[in-house]
Amino acid sequence: MSEAITIRRVGMNEAMACVDALADVLIDCVEGGASVSFMWPITRQTAVAFWRRVAEGVASDERILLIAEGGEGRIVGTVQLITAQPENQPHRADVAKMLVSRSARRQGVAMRLMAAVDEAARDAGKSVLVLDTVTGGDAERLYERSGWVRVGTVPNYALMPDGTPCGTTFFHKQLVPLTSS
Repeated sequence: MSEAITIRRVGMNEAMACVDALADVLIDCVEGGASVSFMWPITRQTAVAFWRRVAEGVASDERILLIAEGGEGRIVGTVQLITAQPENQPHRADVAKMLVSRSARRQGVAMRLMAAVDEAARDAGKSVLVLDTVTGGDAERLYERSGWVRVGTVPNYALMPDGTPCGTTFFHKQLVPLTSS
């Protein structure tokens, strides 16, 4: 039986306190082969510096940070919503760094994070979301099951952590505002 998972938004005061735990998740994912902008071996210094920049973005209200916590409050997953967009795109946000620790996969954590990111986007007044992912990976199927629409694929767009070229598939999602009854 899997442990209870809680999904929640991290505010600006807490984001910096989560940096080390988020670095653990990032390192685990990159070590496991996830193409999420980092090469293996990723240093702890690199991972911590990345999450500090994310925390600064949360503090400046440029992004929303969601975390998934397992037993005893251990962070096992995360996703970001980048809300700072050009002035002609105030209705749009980018979904970034959807990460789940290998030990917490196949337990519905990613689906719950994606549902939470939809809710956070609506709360922020966003109606168009975009993201990209490795072509042919598990995340592609996750996004399709979550209602995302495939836009297209760019071959050799990025590198896997081991340096192997990989294609990237782009998705969008049009959010319909929730109506209260």
